[in-house]
Amino acid sequence: MSSFTPNDLRRSMAKLRWPMRLTWFGLFSESLVQALWPLMSVVLSVLAALMLGLQDSVMIEIVWAGIVIAFFAFAFGLVYALRRFRIPSKAAAMERLDASLPGRPIRAMLDTAAIGDGDDAAMAVWRAHKSRMAQRATAAKAVPADLRVASRDPYALRYVAVLAFSMALLFGSFWRVGSVVGMAPGAESMASGPVWEGWAEPPRYTGRPTLYLNDLPAGPLDLPKGTLITLRFYGEVGALALTETVSGRTADMPAATDPAQDFAIVQQGSIAVEGPSGRAWNVTMRPDAPPEVQILGETKVTALGEMRLPFSATDDYGVEAGEAQFILDLAAVDRRYGLETAPDPREQIIVALPTPIAGNRAAFEENLIEDFSKHPWANLPVKLTLTVLDAVEQQGETIPLDMLLPGRRFFNPSAAALIEMRRDLLWSTKNATHTAQVLRAVSWHAEDLFSSATSALRLKRIIEKLEIRTRYGLDAEVVDELAEDLWGLALELEEGELADALERLRRAQERLQEAMKNGASDEEIAELMDELRRATDDYMRQLQRQQAQEAEQNSDGDQQQGENMQMTQDDLQRMMDRIQELMEEGRMAEAAEALQQLQEMMENMRVTEGQPGQGGKSPGEEAMEGMADMLGEQQGLSDQAFRDLQEGYNPDARAGENQDNEGRNGGQGRGQSHDGQGEGNGERSDPNGQNGEQNQQFGEGEQGLAERQRALREELNRQQGRLPGQGTPDGDAAREALDRADRAMRDAEEALRKRDLAEAIDNQAQAMEALREGMRSLSDALAQDQQDQSPGQGETEADRRADNRDPLGREQGSNGSSSTDGPLALGQENGRARARELLDEIRRRSGQKERPEAERDYLNRLMERF
Repeated sequence: MSSFTPNDLRRSMAKLRWPMRLTWFGLFSESLVQALWPLMSVVLSVLAALMLGLQDSVMIEIVWAGIVIAFFAFAFGLVYALRRFRIPSKAAAMERLDASLPGRPIRAMLDTAAIGDGDDAAMAVWRAHKSRMAQRATAAKAVPADLRVASRDPYALRYVAVLAFSMALLFGSFWRVGSVVGMAPGAESMASGPVWEGWAEPPRYTGRPTLYLNDLPAGPLDLPKGTLITLRFYGEVGALALTETVSGRTADMPAATDPAQDFAIVQQGSIAVEGPSGRAWNVTMRPDAPPEVQILGETKVTALGEMRLPFSATDDYGVEAGEAQFILDLAAVDRRYGLETAPDPREQIIVALPTPIAGNRAAFEENLIEDFSKHPWANLPVKLTLTVLDAVEQQGETIPLDMLLPGRRFFNPSAAALIEMRRDLLWSTKNATHTAQVLRAVSWHAEDLFSSATSALRLKRIIEKLEIRTRYGLDAEVVDELAEDLWGLALELEEGELADALERLRRAQERLQEAMKNGASDEEIAELMDELRRATDDYMRQLQRQQAQEAEQNSDGDQQQGENMQMTQDDLQRMMDRIQELMEEGRMAEAAEALQQLQEMMENMRVTEGQPGQGGKSPGEEAMEGMADMLGEQQGLSDQAFRDLQEGYNPDARAGENQDNEGRNGGQGRGQSHDGQGEGNGERSDPNGQNGEQNQQFGEGEQGLAERQRALREELNRQQGRLPGQGTPDGDAAREALDRADRAMRDAEEALRKRDLAEAIDNQAQAMEALREGMRSLSDALAQDQQDQSPGQGETEADRRADNRDPLGREQGSNGSSSTDGPLALGQENGRARARELLDEIRRRSGQKERPEAERDYLNRLMERF
């Protein structure tokens, strides 16, 4: 066991010298902070108030009261500091350091043995204990000071004072502290002389900060135009004077020695404060340039009439707003037909230009996207001017651009005629009579013009409303209503509501042919080609459904299979790409010929027959056939109701009708009388009957239609009970659609019994639309069910694929649904050759400089990928 000598004690205490000194300094800091925090809070608060210039903003009496309060607060803080502050002793530092160590080793080293001095064994134990304490004391570290005074300052007044002083450092000045000296009684004789203050405040939109002129040295000074200069002179009036040449003021100028001076910089010049502590600056004004705007490219118009105009705008401090103005160029309008009349007064078109929501508005590029298809000036000459404003309302505008106001173009002749009449009516109400006459001419033989009886009835109502309003006076509200009705009817004619895919295909081909004749733009051609592709896909799906329905009935399908036409998706896509390419190159004659070939090929194409399945038709197929029959019967009822409505307006027209009534009810009533009461009823065809007899027969026809409508609704209810796919989303959607059809049929039946044919036709149209939705949902449900089933037994996978293909070479299910998982009907060698052909074609097109840059970039990315 080692012994502990006095030399060991001195060495151990020497090692504790710096920890003890630092601990003592911490105790000193604690005592100083705890004693001085009230005094420092008072000093910082008073300095903050003076630096912020509060003494210059209140009455002198309030300043004197504040000085008294500050004096007493300062005295209290000083007394508090003197009473609380104590210089710590070394013993206190040693005590804190010793308390931070376990077992208080420092005190143990300094202790002496109270008893046992003569006992060697006891003293040996004592020395060993002190040696262990000395080793433990070597781990001593300075104790950090506890500067917290929260217990003495529960309201955090010290933080309030520090925050106020920080704000004064940012927004105040030490120069303001001296202004309080002149507020004391008799301070005039004690003042050292006059003083001044000045500020330069640039306009807020520049984003530049306010400058304190007292902190700026004399010399050059660069300031934006419109900067507000504020000067204040304190002391003897006349001791300080202002001289400036930047405001451009010539009248109503205050005296140069006025204590308050305010003016704005409108030109370059100088500002000088003359007198004691005066200063002068040579001001260079930074002008605020007007904004600029320019059009970056040509206006692009989509097939639906939406325009896109790129533009850019710049300003040195940022563009605030902008607008586009379209003014009718009346001198350039072809004043023929309805445009020959003087136009009604109409305001110019003004639309706001888009600007960045966030970010820098000093320079930006945007696109003006608008649709003016419904405006009366659509496709007429206008002058376009873009205007932008900055914060001081300086304007920048473009040179007026001559253009046709972009709008949708209609390629269906009937739809185009309705749109032209709509334009004439909006052009001038004086065209109302002429418009009604042209619309009556257009509606002649409505059955040849409209595919839906509802559409023909809508046009008839529009004409009647126009004629009645023309007779008693047209106002702007009625004109707008008529224009909206004509627009909706034209859209129906242009886009169609056909349920049959072949009719949609023919309609798309006809629209494309009209576009070729009328010189459509590239955007319109692209849109119409997309419509043709969609219609072609729908037609192919319809052929597949027909294959599923005819497979069971065609007993000699194997013998006829070789006579049917089969083509690949690549062949079809290549033909449509060729048509679009010819149209874009302006070779319309060749494009029309290719389109005609495509049309003939699609109409003559037949689906490759598959092997008949085992057994009869599935419940889903029977439901589809039943719904298709109901749709045809409902269409026939609607057409017959429409003809009855026409005859109600023109009873004499019955005399010229054919006795056999072929086609009067949509193909469902060959040989039936028009009133629907059975065959052989010739009463309706007597042209010499009296009006009372005609009205009686007319009512009987309506009752007959009501009975047929009731029978059709009962058949619908029977079909609903046999509908498959219950519990599936598509099956539930089909049932919901048939429920809507049932309600519409019930309403149509009631309207027929009330002899309200117009209301009945509307309800019948709703019923037909609901039936179409139900058929689509049921078809989707059957397709999903077919995918969930496994292939039939007794045939190989190769035989099933070979015998079950659609005209594009794709595999299909028994219900006509197309399978897109398998490859097209291409051999391996043919597939490789086709891939090489596609890659060569991509390379050829990417090298054509006349193609748009965006298209060539896309082709280059394709080559990089493949």
